[in-house]
Amino acid sequence: MKKIFVLTWLALLLAACSAKQEYPMFWTWMEDREGLDLDSLFIQMDEAGIDGLMLYLPDVEGYQKAAGLAKQHGITLYAWVWTLNPRGDRQHLLKEHPEWFDVNRNGESLADTKAYVNSYKFLNPALPEVRDYVMDNVKRVCSISGISGICLDYCRIVDGVLPISLSYNYGITQDGEVFPQWDYGYHPAALERFRSEYGYDPRTVPDPTRDTTWCRFRQQLVTEVANLAAETAHSYGKKVAASPFSTDRLASFMVAQHFGDWNLDLVFPMEYSDFYSMEPSFVLDATVQNNRDKNPATELYCGLGAELGGSFENLMENMDAAFAGGAQGISLYTIAGLDTHSKRAAFRAYADSLRAVRRANGGRRPAPAAHTISLNPLDHPRLVALVERNIQRTIAGVPVHEKSVNGMHPDDPSVTYPALDLGPWEQVSRNDRIAVYKVTDRASGRSFKLLFPIYGELISGWDVRPWEE
Repeated sequence: MKKIFVLTWLALLLAACSAKQEYPMFWTWMEDREGLDLDSLFIQMDEAGIDGLMLYLPDVEGYQKAAGLAKQHGITLYAWVWTLNPRGDRQHLLKEHPEWFDVNRNGESLADTKAYVNSYKFLNPALPEVRDYVMDNVKRVCSISGISGICLDYCRIVDGVLPISLSYNYGITQDGEVFPQWDYGYHPAALERFRSEYGYDPRTVPDPTRDTTWCRFRQQLVTEVANLAAETAHSYGKKVAASPFSTDRLASFMVAQHFGDWNLDLVFPMEYSDFYSMEPSFVLDATVQNNRDKNPATELYCGLGAELGGSFENLMENMDAAFAGGAQGISLYTIAGLDTHSKRAAFRAYADSLRAVRRANGGRRPAPAAHTISLNPLDHPRLVALVERNIQRTIAGVPVHEKSVNGMHPDDPSVTYPALDLGPWEQVSRNDRIAVYKVTDRASGRSFKLLFPIYGELISGWDVRPWEE
């Protein structure tokens, strides 16, 4: 009997290890861009050693074709599902169901107004009709043979506040504050449910975005949709992933995603450092935080931007940072960033080496080393170097910001600027969202305002501006 028990225990242990190995270690997102050639895509994935694909296509026929090709190439295929921001039938819904679209604190509906970009047409998660619509989409893709799972995206509300560099794309200044025109979730159905549960209207408090009850309520509405989608997909025998914002805490503030409560198999937080601090310590800090805050049943991966303005060398450093923080794998947005044979070959060598480490460790990446997250920018030398470089650029009159993929004008590292003679950084203010410093360059006689968003309990951006008394 004892021998049978030991053998049974070993079988269960091996099965558990095997279950952990079923997910590809390296993935990419891809959508139906103009000129997308699925045959070429899968060949490039083979070349780069990427064996997981989260794919958005507008029709079942396209997915069926993709599933056949994926099987030929040994690639795991998930359907990339846009949830609360509909895509293919957006115009139809705007015409037939304008009452489904979300409303901001000013009472303006996304059916009639724009939040940042025309494609931001989010539905409000409180509406039963919206939930039925999302579940119908999930069922549609889960019924396709050859689809192994789904990846939930846009399961959120409109960005209450943008990464600080991206705000320049829209000519706005937020500096951590959520203004009424970008503060969404105030659909009449959501307000009525909130009043019935908590007895007051969130719009009556001085700052609803600092009202803990209201913020948690919006997060809960989004969580309910995510978990309904997960339950539906699991009923079809499909795995469920999601692509939320960078960390659970940052996402909770920015877009009402408390993904630590989502019943996911895998999560790919989008730790796009080019949108935030532009250096690898952001990825390390974010991954460490996610490893701590995620649902214990969920496998933690990391989403990285491969075509968002950073170099290939930065991408490789960001992958090192993600694995050092405890990620079990990587997804790229997108493989189009690996745009040469040499990049794909280098990526393949990296991927193969990490897969070998995982195999040698029983199907798991080794546990990360202890790491302390610091909110003091002076504890991040590369961040300080970026700030000082942009002080130099500002003094020289060289553009720092422009309308671009990440709001930053590319720097030319070959340019030599006059040396700085900086005094000490003086912290002049700090609240729950942003820290402000003042520093003076004695060489030029100019002072500068340095801003560091710290919502999400990590440094999530920076900016350099001339100091104005």
